[in-house]
Amino acid sequence: MPIHFNMLLKEAGIRPSDVRLLRHKDQRADKGRSPYELWRDDRPAFDSYQSRQSSEPVRRKKLRASYWAAFVTNMNGQDLFAGLYRVGDVKLLEQDAPKPERLGDLDKAGSCDVYDLVLADELREFIGKLLIEWGEGKLAWIQRANKQDKVVVELRREFKEDKYPGHTEFILPLSMIGKMPITWQTALSSVKGIYLLTCPTT
Repeated sequence: MPIHFNMLLKEAGIRPSDVRLLRHKDQRADKGRSPYELWRDDRPAFDSYQSRQSSEPVRRKKLRASYWAAFVTNMNGQDLFAGLYRVGDVKLLEQDAPKPERLGDLDKAGSCDVYDLVLADELREFIGKLLIEWGEGKLAWIQRANKQDKVVVELRREFKEDKYPGHTEFILPLSMIGKMPITWQTALSSVKGIYLLTCPTT
């Protein structure tokens, strides 16, 4: 019997209807500053990135919930649990602020909402260890937990970067080369030639 994410929510005493699932994968982010890399390397920057959302009424309605369950897409395209956040007040950005995901760029005052988010104690033991199958409709990055019960595909003992797959199995778009884990870059630099199979960017 597969484990579903909603089972974990219920076990923690949280109603799935009170939770929005957020899948963070930003193609506009600078090299080395994807949501996954911000989460992995600079949690305050990730928290700042996640807290800023469009102030459009449709977006506000979709995000209205007591909790956000955040997931980040890692280097292998897997969706990793980044934490369960309690959602507090929301207000417009009061002053210009640097974009965490784009160096040298700013979010202008009044251009977006800022949510008061606090990392919850519930499900904290699964952060960086639990991977889900998001399923179809990956462009729908905000979903209601009670209507989209995600299957848990892996639960690791600890957070770790996936192992380098080997030269003959390595497939990555050219645009992702600079975002690879250090261990992968080291493995590639250890050979005279880089055996690189590219695929179209998505």
